[in-house]
Amino acid sequence: MRLLDILLGRSRPVAPDLDRLFALPSAAVGLEAAAGFRPTGQGAVCFATVEGAAFERTHREIRALLDADAGRVPVELTHDDYGYSWLVSRRSPGELPELVNDLHAVNSTLEAGGFGPRLLCSLAGFADDADRRLALVYLYKRGTFYPFAPLPGERQRRDNALELRVRAALADELPVEDDLGRWFPVWGAPGL
Repeated sequence: MRLLDILLGRSRPVAPDLDRLFALPSAAVGLEAAAGFRPTGQGAVCFATVEGAAFERTHREIRALLDADAGRVPVELTHDDYGYSWLVSRRSPGELPELVNDLHAVNSTLEAGGFGPRLLCSLAGFADDADRRLALVYLYKRGTFYPFAPLPGERQRRDNALELRVRAALADELPVEDDLGRWFPVWGAPGL
């Protein structure tokens, strides 16, 4: 950190550490024990929409890499109402380590293709016996996770109590984002 940054109270952003994604499978065990949520087998990587030949090459590379696994649903590219793109991976619920490998590969390939600054977050979906949904969201630029629990229905509402309970349950398992203001809602996110 430079002297001027110290004097002005600025801090440098945390460098993304994609290897933190590999903590998800062990955290899922704690999540099931503490709150009854199990993996759905769905996950996604969100990034600011990119156009052009360079992105098309990177997208083809991602699809070739992940779709080479015979017997799995192909990776899907979708766009949301907010102008962001999502690369969605679907696995069986028991294949969380493989899903995490997919998410890591997508992030790494986009980063290597020069699209790292466009990456926003990755998420893995979970559900309980009452079919409540939960996502563990990894903030790419912060290197931290947070839970997102939308309530069912047409209105966009969150189950804040559940999110805080999950935060407490996973505090020793994952680097959880301390700033609740950064727990952004991911309404309508594929994979959730």
